[in-house]
Amino acid sequence: MIPERFLSRLFVLGTRGSTLAITQANIVRDALLTRFPDVRIEIRVIRTQGDEPSHSRRGGDHPNPILPSGEGIFVRSIERALLAGRIDFAVHSFKDMPSVAPSEFALGAFPVRDDPRDALVTRSGQTLTLLPKGAMIGTGSPRRRALLLDARPDLVVEPVRGNVDTRLRSVSGSNLEGVILAAAGLRRLGRESEITELLDPRVFVPAIGQGTLAVEARSDDETTLELVRSIDDAKSRACALAERAVAVKVQAGCSTPVAAFARLQGQRIEINAFILAADGRTLVRAELSGPSDQPEKIGAQLGDVLLAGYLVPN
Repeated sequence: MIPERFLSRLFVLGTRGSTLAITQANIVRDALLTRFPDVRIEIRVIRTQGDEPSHSRRGGDHPNPILPSGEGIFVRSIERALLAGRIDFAVHSFKDMPSVAPSEFALGAFPVRDDPRDALVTRSGQTLTLLPKGAMIGTGSPRRRALLLDARPDLVVEPVRGNVDTRLRSVSGSNLEGVILAAAGLRRLGRESEITELLDPRVFVPAIGQGTLAVEARSDDETTLELVRSIDDAKSRACALAERAVAVKVQAGCSTPVAAFARLQGQRIEINAFILAADGRTLVRAELSGPSDQPEKIGAQLGDVLLAGYLVPN
């Protein structure tokens, strides 16, 4: 039976306006309607600072600048809309969110995680190990750049930005041999067939929270939180919180490549992670496992291990 409080209001779901963001919002909306078919949910597009041309962006206004990826520019405008009551909840790619959330908001749900891996898309169909010496690979991610050059120092890594379509077009419309993208984004957009190779997440460590959606609401809106909690996946939440704990401990932003990949093995959680050392070239890698009911504790401990190697690489 659907609680009457769910039927007495319209829930407004906020999202960015990109094709991928709207697709992700629909994933969450459909999951909620599967459980509560008569609930009214409206999707509202919020234009974010990250959607503006790069020359017009003005960063630094987020109250918690410790980020697992990027500068939080895709989150701030949506959180302002939440506080203003223009929307009731929002869907984010968890990897875009601050590692420390303002107290006004709560992460009500982590739906089942999609593929966390990075995907290589190449013009020739060659995998990473078979690419010719000097091949040009595009990415705008410092993490992916560091991992590419660690695996293949002979490659040329070129900056490529834009949405998924723009980056895929760059392979056919430039000198690039390939690009690295998140497998989850390609899957959600129906572009999975274009993947040349899925990279081992224990070696080519994904961004913190990659493949994970986070559903955010105001912390004082218990009705909305009760609704979205119905699609929370305990395993996805544990892995997301473990990975975020690594970033919190390291306090790394986009200028310091850091990554973590957590997975549950029975009653244990296992985490692989890396940070780019102070010399700007060496990857400090570490892994740790522990009880699955202590994901943030294990993540924080792994962050300490990474920090110990930051100034004095192995």
